[in-house]
Amino acid sequence: MVHKEPTFLERNRLFMGVAGAILALLLFSGWVMRRGAIAVRSEKVVREQIASVISTNGKIEPVRNFEAHAPAPAIVKRVLVREGDQVKAGQLLLELDDIEARANAAKSLAQVRAAESDLHSLRSGGTQEELLTNRSNLVKAQAEKEAADRNLLATVRLQQNGAASPAEVEEARNRAKRAEAEIGLLKSRQTSRFSDPERQKVEAYAAQTRAEYEAARQLISNSHVRAPFAGTVYHLPVKPGAYASAGELLVQVANLDSMLVRAFVDEPEIGKLAKGEKIEVTWDALPGRTWSGSLSRVPTAVSTLGPRTVGEITSAMANDDHRLLPNVNVSVSVITARHESALTVSREAVHDLAGKHVLYEIVDNKIAMREVQTGTSSLTRVEIVSGISEGTSIAMGAVNAQSLRNGMEVKAVER
Repeated sequence: MVHKEPTFLERNRLFMGVAGAILALLLFSGWVMRRGAIAVRSEKVVREQIASVISTNGKIEPVRNFEAHAPAPAIVKRVLVREGDQVKAGQLLLELDDIEARANAAKSLAQVRAAESDLHSLRSGGTQEELLTNRSNLVKAQAEKEAADRNLLATVRLQQNGAASPAEVEEARNRAKRAEAEIGLLKSRQTSRFSDPERQKVEAYAAQTRAEYEAARQLISNSHVRAPFAGTVYHLPVKPGAYASAGELLVQVANLDSMLVRAFVDEPEIGKLAKGEKIEVTWDALPGRTWSGSLSRVPTAVSTLGPRTVGEITSAMANDDHRLLPNVNVSVSVITARHESALTVSREAVHDLAGKHVLYEIVDNKIAMREVQTGTSSLTRVEIVSGISEGTSIAMGAVNAQSLRNGMEVKAVER
């Protein structure tokens, strides 16, 4: 079979068709203009749903999320789950090697007991041995005081009889004073042996050792990672035997039944936002699927995001089938207004004249300018609140881009 090359007309059929349509429109416009009428593109006022929408991008995160990080440098000892697993509250997810942590805990416990012993001694006035020794010395001092007092009385009588000198009396009196001073010293050791700075030092050290022991116990506990609630393991970046540095992410668990979208809205649009407004989310990975929620947080401040000045918004939404995944990028539409049955026209049909909104109604092939009140607007449509009726033909603009005016004779070309 001989292959036949396409002709020029066959190769350029589409181009020639478009060119023909344009030529026909120009010829029609010229014919209309020769008759004194201007060809205009027209449409009818229709009743339909219209919504005012703010579009932006956002990111999905779980409403209820748990992530565990390595409390200290350690080796991953065991991993007991896989990504995608459903886990129960309290279920063990993974373990880190805690040998060093246990050794530190034992050392800290010994320090706590030593500090508590010092604290007990402080409050009791000394160690048991010191207390017994102090009591024994106090008994001896009291006996010495009694003997010194008896000796002083006897020496004084002898002096009165001329059998003792004044020096001997003075020596007996000094002996009694020394015995009394010793008793006072020993009694003070029972009640106020330590000074305030010494007391504060011992108490501070005891508090420090308790805190260190509690930290060591917490480190051991954190080395055994458990799920705090029932959910799905959605990120597990470590494997058994791997080294985890302090702060490194070990596992993430979430309840995927409810998700949160976090997005940023440009500053000029912030004034349109209010709590409770409907939000619709779409994800390119699942075309045709839409998730809905309501605005739970409106911006309270603006910040700089690259070249944009934005405010942050959030919204929770149901995710019963768990198809919407954490950390994915989504398209977000905030519906600031929605009317189910509104009179609407194309945006280009509404003209601004001296601060008024007007439509160009076509009445008997002539332009009749109508002032209207507008309401909600979308990217392509505008709601007409008053000033025009459903089904009315209106001119959007002249085919030849000529300006329209009241009373102008026109020929409508349906769009």
